Amino acid sequence: MRERLQHYIDGKWVDSEGGARREVINPATEEACAVISVGTKADVDKAVAAARRAFKTFSQTTKEERLALLNRIVEEYKKRGADLAMSMAEEMGAPVSFAGTAQVGAGIGGFMSTIAALKDFDFMEDGPGFKVAYEPIGVVGMITPWNWPLNQIALKVAPALAAGNTMVLKPSEECPTNAAIFAEILDAAGVPPGVFNLVQGDGPTTGNAISSHPDIEMVSFTGSTRAGIAVAIAAAPTVKRVHQELGGKSPNLVLPDADFATQLAPVAMGPLINTGQSCISPTKVLVSKDREAEAVAFYKNMYSHTPVGDPMAEGNHLGPLVNKAQYDKVRDLIQSAIDEGAKLETGGTDLPAGVNRGYYVQPTVFSGVTPDMRIANEEIFGPVATILTYDSLEQGIELANATEYGLSAAITGDPAKAAAVAPKLRAGMVAINNWGPSPGAPFGGYKQSGNGREGGLAGLKDFMEMKSISGLPA
Repeated sequence: MRERLQHYIDGKWVDSEGGARREVINPATEEACAVISVGTKADVDKAVAAARRAFKTFSQTTKEERLALLNRIVEEYKKRGADLAMSMAEEMGAPVSFAGTAQVGAGIGGFMSTIAALKDFDFMEDGPGFKVAYEPIGVVGMITPWNWPLNQIALKVAPALAAGNTMVLKPSEECPTNAAIFAEILDAAGVPPGVFNLVQGDGPTTGNAISSHPDIEMVSFTGSTRAGIAVAIAAAPTVKRVHQELGGKSPNLVLPDADFATQLAPVAMGPLINTGQSCISPTKVLVSKDREAEAVAFYKNMYSHTPVGDPMAEGNHLGPLVNKAQYDKVRDLIQSAIDEGAKLETGGTDLPAGVNRGYYVQPTVFSGVTPDMRIANEEIFGPVATILTYDSLEQGIELANATEYGLSAAITGDPAKAAAVAPKLRAGMVAINNWGPSPGAPFGGYKQSGNGREGGLAGLKDFMEMKSISGLPA
């Protein structure tokens, strides 16, 4: 069992000041695989003080110095890919093949999109009679989730560094040791002491200490809408900037004349990728009534032939869900759909064949789902697709928008026809014949899916203050 009981503060690994031990459970075996210390308010205070000291000098570094630093981080990151993949396979159940490609690769992608944006970024813009300066915000608190851990760490750390900020990161306690390896990567790359600080811990203790800290100017949070509301409330008394990417309920609007054979497969794979544990997973499948049987057959064939197995084994199979709470939630939603009258086409609440322990869920497909069912409205976060029907495309658009969320949407069909539909969908991202955005595209949503954007130029600007300067000499 790996022990990661220290925090990384001011360029050194230090013991926690009174933090309790917390075990990390392997979701495939239901046994402890690692242990961390839950960071206390004193630990957070120490990290914030280090970040504030470091801000005085790091905020004054040049664009060229920051680009060089980011490139060194990428090179060091590549050296640790196998270690990162193994930690995620053991702690959150991503099969090691997937973890080593998609999960590790997503982290590199976050840095590369920031590097590309920074190269062309002008920190001073001319206006009519004034100039606009882009400057670092200060100390940024970061709270990241377990489902795409390196992606979300990179999409915060990379632009924060590029903008000249210093930071305190609290990763998810469900999957923490990839963040400890990440701290080692930044140390090896020569990130100055105090610029990046890592405090392990949970939300109620460590996360709240970050969100409410008076010397943190911005908190960037990725997680559930429920937790995001708590972060915003804690941050409100100090009027810090709150930057959030929260829950989603992404539709896949299948156009009436879509070519299933060539266009549907990439989108239908979305709820299977990462065992469905993605905030942009297009689980709400909307098809025209006259093509319902065809769509059901397509999804049923794909999902029933998707294997589930040991995340430590190489292969293109699904692993378990991250923990028992998530496992119970997904099984409860599946059972609710059965109880409310949806037709179970494949999958269900039982463990997959050949599995007798672990938080595994069968890939599941429902037809006959109606808009009032729980499973049509709640974020599933599991390998489940629900098929609803519409009588007209206008009704399909209304059903796609009938959610408190607005993170992402997918459209399956002729790209020219989809382009006319995309502006009508109330979501921060729309993918045509795919389920995720292009690399470097702004990532974020409308409504209760949060505020702010990550990735590329938009993500870089979100970690900066904007200052207008008037009356300068001609």
